[in-house]
Amino acid sequence: MTDPAGDVASPCVNLCVIDAGTGLCSGCWRTLEEITRWVEYSRAQKIEILERVHQRRPAQPAHDS
Repeated sequence: MTDPAGDVASPCVNLCVIDAGTGLCSGCWRTLEEITRWVEYSRAQKIEILERVHQRRPAQPAHDS
């Protein structure tokens, strides 16, 4: 199916667990509203959500090889 909003990929990682305290999915860091309305959002709205997701996501520890 073609995404009419400009092919902005969903950040979903198929680990859908909404934290009761934060209201955020522990897999993609979106709110339930952001998840359920993703297909309705414009390209610009999706990009804004992805920017918020990036800010919400905890910093990943550096891995030494």
